[in-house]
Amino acid sequence: MGLYGSNEPGLDLERLINQSYPATLEILLYFGFLIAYAVKLPIIPLHTWLPDTHGEAHYSTCMLLAGILLKMGAYGLIRINMELLPHAHYLFSPWLVIIGAVQIIYAASTSLGQRNFKKRIAYSSVSHMGFIIIGIGSITNIGLNGALLQILSHGFIGATLFFLAGTACDRVRLVYLEELGGISIPMPKIFTMFSSFSMASLALPGMSGFVAELVVFFGLITSPKFMLMPKMLITFVMAIGMILTPIYLLSMLRQMFYGYKLFHVPNENFVDSGPRELFLLICIFLPVIGIGIYPDFVLSLSVDRVEALLSNYYPK
Repeated sequence: MGLYGSNEPGLDLERLINQSYPATLEILLYFGFLIAYAVKLPIIPLHTWLPDTHGEAHYSTCMLLAGILLKMGAYGLIRINMELLPHAHYLFSPWLVIIGAVQIIYAASTSLGQRNFKKRIAYSSVSHMGFIIIGIGSITNIGLNGALLQILSHGFIGATLFFLAGTACDRVRLVYLEELGGISIPMPKIFTMFSSFSMASLALPGMSGFVAELVVFFGLITSPKFMLMPKMLITFVMAIGMILTPIYLLSMLRQMFYGYKLFHVPNENFVDSGPRELFLLICIFLPVIGIGIYPDFVLSLSVDRVEALLSNYYPK
């Protein structure tokens, strides 16, 4: 891309945005970038590395991965594929929307079958990435703003869920759900924060996850790119995914925290969250609530840039 149409190679984005390519070359470039970002995001079927990594890695690595690194794949799709290669993106966008809808259902269903609770949260991340893909594929102001909102929202929620999973795992030395139970009795603060962030993850109204997913819904429904019946079908599939999310998250909470399994086990590591951990969790929880109540604060930062980006698709 830097060499094309110029004697001097250059990677200046302003020049590349205004650069036009032959249709075949643009599709090849788009497909190459798409594979790279599909691994990073991840998009099925290139997602299989993520649950294994989350299941085995230390929770600090999981936090970095879920909170920041996955979002770079979505950023690349928007900044490179969508902005620099608009004609190819217009052709590929229906496939992105279909893959996003399949990913939401597939990852949510797979998450329900995971015995390792860190892998269950990892598949939850894969499912939530489906909303970002659909927002990017909708090619609308609302949909793209919803995708950006979901990137930010899941960055807070996903990273904190792994932090809580890691702190719980450090104390009880167990990761399999059938071995767990009764953690809420010795560790009520961890239980409260874990429940709160799980509610945010399952898109409870008043929290950032709800606003982000709702805006993506509206973006898809109002997209002039798609006909009415495909939009209704994709929206129905997304709605099923939103129903499956509380099922696997609430069942995880029930298996981990309720009952009496660990209550009678003598273990000096059963200490609750200290002031430092609680301070960190509350500092992350405040923006989750803030975005849920007043999303315009975040949307106002991106709305002008999104309009400029989409002017390549719908010139005035």
